[in-house]
Amino acid sequence: MSNSESFAVARLQRDVPGAEARIDDAIIALSTLMTSVVTARRETSVAAKTGQATIIRLAKAQMSLIDISNEVLRAHGELADIGKETAGLDLHECPSMAVAPSHLAAVA
Repeated sequence: MSNSESFAVARLQRDVPGAEARIDDAIIALSTLMTSVVTARRETSVAAKTGQATIIRLAKAQMSLIDISNEVLRAHGELADIGKETAGLDLHECPSMAVAPSHLAAVA
């Protein structure tokens, strides 16, 4: 494998799991925001309809991020296949960086 191929592989091995982790962070942030909105509604004793449009928007945003996560995971698999086919990489498993952090593994 040439140096340029090695550098490309190293970048991808760093960037793909990094992107996956940042998407997960965004999903967590939206989930936290959703919890805060619903909790605020309950704690302020406002009508159940108050903030409902906001909650629906947040739920749609979460689903959008889940769709994005799915597409990135598919791209990850495709890149691994490309690595096997073109660079002769023997990728039995993704780099350890791609493994869920231990605090997420407990809920998975």
